Amino acid sequence: MPIATINPATGETLKIFEPLSDIDIEKKLELASRTFRSYRKKSFSERGAMMQKAANILEQEKTQLGRIMTTEMGKPLWSAAEEAVKCAWTCRYYVENAERFLADEVVQTNASLSYIHYQPLGAILAVMPWNFPFWQVFRFAVPALMAGNVGLLKHASNVPQCALAIEDIFRRAGFPEGAFQTLLIGSDKVDKVLQDRRVMAATLTGSEPAGKQVASIAGKVIKKTVLELGGSDPFIVMPSSNIEEAAKTAVKARTINNGQSCIAAKRFIVHEKIFNEFSEQFVEGMEKLKVSDPMLDDCDVGPLATDAILEELDHQVQTSISMGARLLTGGKRIDKPGNYYQPTVLTDIPKNAPAYSDELFGPVASLFCVRDIDEATELANDTPFGLAASAWTNNQKEQEHFIYELESGLVFINGMVASDPRLPFGGVKNSGYGRELGIYGIREFVNIKTVWIK
Repeated sequence: MPIATINPATGETLKIFEPLSDIDIEKKLELASRTFRSYRKKSFSERGAMMQKAANILEQEKTQLGRIMTTEMGKPLWSAAEEAVKCAWTCRYYVENAERFLADEVVQTNASLSYIHYQPLGAILAVMPWNFPFWQVFRFAVPALMAGNVGLLKHASNVPQCALAIEDIFRRAGFPEGAFQTLLIGSDKVDKVLQDRRVMAATLTGSEPAGKQVASIAGKVIKKTVLELGGSDPFIVMPSSNIEEAAKTAVKARTINNGQSCIAAKRFIVHEKIFNEFSEQFVEGMEKLKVSDPMLDDCDVGPLATDAILEELDHQVQTSISMGARLLTGGKRIDKPGNYYQPTVLTDIPKNAPAYSDELFGPVASLFCVRDIDEATELANDTPFGLAASAWTNNQKEQEHFIYELESGLVFINGMVASDPRLPFGGVKNSGYGRELGIYGIREFVNIKTVWIK
């Protein structure tokens, strides 16, 4: 895949970038290594002052930065601007809390003094996706930089201007040259970079195959990795819930970011007593969405990021229909320039159909009817993924059941799943391992050193 900006709303190639040569990569790796030796010695207050400036830039330039995101991957402009603001929130959260999260922890032993000490590792490679082109990067970069590490970003090849803009934000915020660098390289160069002795660890957000590849490479050279991979997240609705609120939230949960989110609700599992009522409201809500130019203020759903993603999504939908799934609304590519797809709802889905448990990366919902809470739980867990889950019930025993029984890294009760810098984020099963954000995220890429003094 070429490193290029291709507008998904028009299909027009706007700019092509030349990948870095091996010599260029070597220079950046050496700069990262050299910068780390001095940057790691900066105090939390010094790092925090720079990170606060980064937050200010993100907020002040949210619309300009949002236009870059929208141009490259198609999300509505208003959503892209909100993404920049969320990144600023994360910057400020770690400015306020990083020093406390990484403070020495005294542990009483037979020593005169023993404690846990946290130290940065060095250069961390981040292999990041296009769907949240700023947020995915900042939720790695902010805690990593505040911990004293330096960052190397291999961004998705269809969002190169986003990658360069992020590097520029950190530069303008005062971070030293080499503290955060973008590597405009193809996937074929990741192996060599990851194996380089100056790269100490890696984090990847992306597909399951990509995660397996990076984990395999890192395992051979014994380097720490954090993986946030795909999801086929359940959205369970029980009779005691507020059905109107659940249906309204379900529409947003399925179509946020044009339906291209790992934590978007994808499988809607509804109790038979309220199935008809919920499905009618849900389908009506999906049909009211405006699919249009993402630069327009009233756009609800923009184009999918690439033509290949559009083709794959349509193939999954048509295959599911041919295998017996029933189409309630949508189900077609919109006949105009750009990668637009109708908001779609499928039901009566056979177990072996793609819409049953595969990740559908677009505005397509899979709707299921179940008899009771046990069938709902069994269906929710019947997937190789385990990223997040949303359950709607006002029955306390049912809430406790879902909290304990759903196989996922996140469980939201009566609310839409969302990432929050204050809470750890990550999955189980094939959705990956390790955590981002919160106190656990900043401790992923540090040396947790035991100190014992007689």
